Parts: sequence; C-alpha cells; structure tokens
Amino acid sequence: MQKAVSSVAVAVAAVRRPTRRCHLPALPGDEVLVKVNELMSIEIQITYSYYSLPFCRPDNLTESAPTLWQLLHGDRQQRSPYQFEMRVPKKCQIVCRVLVGEKEAKELMEKMEDEYRVNMALDNLPLSIPIRRIDKDDFFYQHGYHIGEEHKRYFIHNHLSFLVRYKRDIDTSASTIVAYEVKPFSVKHQYEAQWNGANSRLSTCDANANRFILSSDSPPEIEVGEEIIFTYDVNFEESDIKWASRWDAYLSMTDDQARWFSIVNSPVTLIGLSVAMAMTMLRSLHRDIFRYSKLETQNEAQVETGWKLVHGDVFRPPSNPVLLCAYAGSGVQLFGLRNVVLLTWVLMGMLAGYTSSRLYKMFKSGSEWKHITMATAIQFPGFTFVIFAILNTLLQDENSSATVPPTTMCALVLLWSGIAPPLVFLGGYLGYKRPAIEPPVEINKTPRKIPKQAWYISPVFSILIGSIFPFTIVFIELFFGLIFIWYHQFYRGFGFLLITLVLLLVACAEISVAFCYYQLRSGNYKWWWRSFLTPGCSAVYLFLYATFFFFAKLSIVKPVSVMFYFGYMLVVSYAFFLLTGTIGFFSCFFFTRFIYSQRAFG
Repeated sequence: MQKAVSSVAVAVAAVRRPTRRCHLPALPGDEVLVKVNELMSIEIQITYSYYSLPFCRPDNLTESAPTLWQLLHGDRQQRSPYQFEMRVPKKCQIVCRVLVGEKEAKELMEKMEDEYRVNMALDNLPLSIPIRRIDKDDFFYQHGYHIGEEHKRYFIHNHLSFLVRYKRDIDTSASTIVAYEVKPFSVKHQYEAQWNGANSRLSTCDANANRFILSSDSPPEIEVGEEIIFTYDVNFEESDIKWASRWDAYLSMTDDQARWFSIVNSPVTLIGLSVAMAMTMLRSLHRDIFRYSKLETQNEAQVETGWKLVHGDVFRPPSNPVLLCAYAGSGVQLFGLRNVVLLTWVLMGMLAGYTSSRLYKMFKSGSEWKHITMATAIQFPGFTFVIFAILNTLLQDENSSATVPPTTMCALVLLWSGIAPPLVFLGGYLGYKRPAIEPPVEINKTPRKIPKQAWYISPVFSILIGSIFPFTIVFIELFFGLIFIWYHQFYRGFGFLLITLVLLLVACAEISVAFCYYQLRSGNYKWWWRSFLTPGCSAVYLFLYATFFFFAKLSIVKPVSVMFYFGYMLVVSYAFFLLTGTIGFFSCFFFTRFIYSQRAFG
C-alpha cells in the first residue's frame, strides 16, 4: 500500500543501551520505544491499522503480543519509525519519502474526510494534543492527532513536533516519562541537490544547519504522483509531575461536578422512595400481619382481603419457568461479573447454573434440569456471539483492525464450549441435588380468580413507570460511559461507577418490592415475571437514550458504523435487562417469603 522511495532509520549511538519497553527509569541516551496504534474516528467508529495508510515503516516492523482485550478491541500496537533517546533532543529528523499514487491518495483523502486520528504510545502513555479551554485556565487533551486537514483541498500532517516530559531522579539521573504530547504540521519540504535519504538537506527544515524553519505557505497537498517527506523533532522537558500521577491530566477532562450532582441526587430520590415505602407499605404491612395473627379461625381469616387471601396462590409456578430461571441465572452471573475480565464470566457459569436449577426445582415443573442449564448456558452468550459474529464479518469486509482473527474466534468458541457449559452443568447438577426450596405456605390446588385490576396496577403501566427509577440512577454515568466509548476519551472515576452500582441495586430492589406489594394487595398473585420486568425494562430506556445520543451527539453516517453502534448497544442493553431484572426478582422473592412465613401462615 505504501511505495517508499527510501526508508531511512534515524542514526543512534554506536553503543546502545537496552530498549526501555515499560516504565523503568531510563538513563540519558537510552532508547525509548515509540509504538503506533490504530487509526480511529468518532464519525466512523471503525478502526484501521496505522500501516494501512502510506506512512513510513520501520526496518524491523514488529507487533506487540496483544492481550485478549486488545484483540477484541482492535488494539494493535506496532513499532513505529520514530526513534527516541531519553533526554536527547532531535531536530528535523527525516523518516522517509513517499510517492503518493492514485490508490494511496484516495485512501488518505477518505480518512481525512472521516476525521481519522493517529494514536501512538510511549511508555504505555498515549499521545495527546493539549488544547486550552475557552472558559477555564487549563487544558484538555485530545487523544492522538488528525491525519491531516481537509478544506476543499487535502493537506497531510507530515511533520510531528513531539514533546516528552520527564521526571528525573536526582540520585541516579534516571528519568521516567510523565507526558507525551505532539503538535502536527503540514510542510511542503524542499531538499537541496539530490535526495540522499536521511542525509538530505532540507531548505524548510534543516537539522544539520542547526536551524528549524517551518512554513505553511505551501503545505503538501495530496496529489497523485507527488512526493511527501515525513519528518519529526523531539524535545525533552523536565517536569515536577510524579510518575504515579502522570494520568491525572488526561483524566481531568470529565465534569466531576455533574457526576457528583448525579450521585447526590440519586440518594435523595432513593431516600424519598424509602420514606414513601416506610409511611405506606411497611406500616400497612405490619398492621395487616399483626391483625391477621390475632384471628382465631380460618373462617375469620377468609373475611380478610388483599395480599393475605392470595397466600395459597402466591407461590404458584409462573408461566414459562424455564426462561425465567435462565434469565435469573444469567443475571446472577452478570452481577458477580460486573466489570471483571472475560475469563471471570466463564468461571461464574457454575453460580448461574446452580441458581437456575434450584429455582427450577422449586417450581416443580419437571425433572429435566439439563434443559434449564442448557438454556442458562447459551441464551446470553449465544445472543452476544451472534451479534459479535455479524459485526466482525462487517468489520472484516472493511479491513478494520478491530476484526478478530479466525484463530482468536476459534479460541473464544473453544473457551466457551470447553469450559463455560461444563461449569454451568456442574452448577446445575449441584443445585438440583439440593433439597427443593419449599414455599412457606401450601399452594391451593385450584388457582384463585384474579379480580379486575385498576388501571394503575396493570402490568404495562406499572412496568413502564417502575422501570424509570433504575434508569434515572445510571443516567449521568451512562452519558460519561458513552462519551468514553464512542468519543474515544479517557475515563476516570471508577469510584463513581461503584457508587452508581450500589444505588442501582437499592433502587431496583425497592421499586420492585413496592410494586409487588401493591400488586398482591389488589389480589393479583402473578408476581414472578412482573418482579423481573419492572426494573429490567429500564434497559428499554437505556437503549432509547443510546438512540438519542446517537442522533444528538454523534455524526455517524456509514451504514456499517451505524450497525456497529446499535449492535453493541443492544448487547449492553440486554445485559442491563438481565442484571436489573435479576435484582428485582430476588428482592421480591425474599420479600414474599418473609411476609408469608409469619406465624399466621405457618
């Protein structure tokens, strides 16, 4: 894809110390490895390899061994043609000269129109451009630099001015890198006499003459047959930033004030909900249990109304118990997983199988526990894999670097089929061998007729209203999460994420229990599915907000990118549905067992 007339490595010292590949302190003159990463765009959301464009290549092009997350994320780090030596400044270093053909010019212009940016890393620190805020006296950092500029004409950024900030140890003179910045330029370089590779003398940028002149009067417009000379310079600047704090500047871009407002507002909402429950539901519940326990005969008990009369039907198995058990098991697996690695998801399969089989045995719907464990093992991973496989095929057609190689895809399938289902089946077997969970009251042989329900107790209305509360808890954090993912920004505040998770758990439990109680008071004992759907359908609001975010905040127009966005957001929404629904289901489960296990129902 690239036709280079000459690719010349920058000369380094004859006696070279070992390359520093991590955050080990480096002595003056030590080589520090610069890596290039994927090309990304917030308008297209499809990543490409750095060397898919006609950029300079190093003599020994190597790729770091990617982790599983990097393979799935399309993060491919490769050696760059830029060579740095710690605390050794360089001026106007020539990398190579490239002749732009018709194919190369078309690819570059397309990437510029789509506003693609180049990502690099130095000592695992991402390359960034500091941009001063208009309303504040500080900077925010743009991840990477744009390939070029497009203003009716196309100009490529062929000169990079790097700034590396370092923290020096006074005792050893060793240094650690604490900041990695760049300023890109478009320069139409001119060389004197003949082209002589790295030894060529540039009239626009001459390091040999100890002068550095950049002129943007005639930047290198991309035209077929034109040559582009890539150059760079490196400056080192000592800093007071400690190595442990070097990420603080990158992570200060988010609006913590809005996040704190959300965190403070959510407990206020929950406190109001808790007070309302304490004033109405709990008070009424305590009074009903006390009065019912004073009744001396069953005939007297029959005079009572509300949730007490449905005690013989409240634990009647729900319709389609297999799917409900599978959902509950998958939700338990997700709740145990949270934000941990993929391998933990596989290992949590035993808990999912155990939960679903124990619930299924309690319903006494049959003895085929293998069916329920199979449904638990495949329903969420199968859905996710189908979406992932479709998107991966589309990315492969686009030659994206985010494409998962066939070998990795096979490894994922083997990891799932060889480990996950056996663990789910093992958990299901252990759960089914345990004694069945017996209801605290005897179930009537004949189902009681459900009285006509008020409109505000109807399933559709209660689910739509109840599911709003969990969504309001995660609304602000969801916004920052979408910014982090689709704007390729830096994410900070995992403490916010933990607090939001705790608040979400409380909100799902309270709203599900409250609606369950009022449903039982109306004489409707079919609470199983509604307890799951009331908080679980907050995933619908999540997906609707993701749709709003797509049209309001993003400028994606390419069909493949649109499918990529909505495909992944559909998986996220489905996982949120399982997680919140499971929390609500088990909250109602323990609540109903508690109220019906009182002495009057013994």
